[in-house]
Amino acid sequence: MRTVALIPVLLAAAASGCGYHLAGRGEMLPKTARTIAVQPFGNATVRYKLARLLPADISRELISRTRYHLIEDASQADLVVTGVLMNFSAYPIIFDTATGRATSVQAIVNVQVKLTSRVDGKVLYNQQNGEYRERYEISVDPAAYFDESGTAMERLSKDVARGVVSAILNGF
Repeated sequence: MRTVALIPVLLAAAASGCGYHLAGRGEMLPKTARTIAVQPFGNATVRYKLARLLPADISRELISRTRYHLIEDASQADLVVTGVLMNFSAYPIIFDTATGRATSVQAIVNVQVKLTSRVDGKVLYNQQNGEYRERYEISVDPAAYFDESGTAMERLSKDVARGVVSAILNGF
């Protein structure tokens, strides 16, 4: 008899909803936006490769995760992504005890990224100092040396793109 009395209470609770939701899941992008342009990134560092890779990786991430059509002409796009590579640093974090040479390097990049609605000029997303890290190895044997810094920059660019697009889409 008790379970029969609980059924209306449970149905009422289910119908009313509990108000639980995940933070950052709000749709902050305009529903009317159909196109997006990712502009070349500015570069305040001496590392050219990463600033060159970032717009392409952000574009790929947007294509794979959103409904927007990417276009090159920012003056025709509904939304425009701009950015600047603000800082790049790399420093050794692990050393070979026998030789004293570095065997592992930590690369850190700081970026500014902004998403703007071209229609009204409203800033929809603004990351002032996003920090991303990537670790890569260095061979201690000069004969077997392979410079992994280039592939580390490619991985770092993809990580930045994933992080930026996730933040934009999730409203963080």
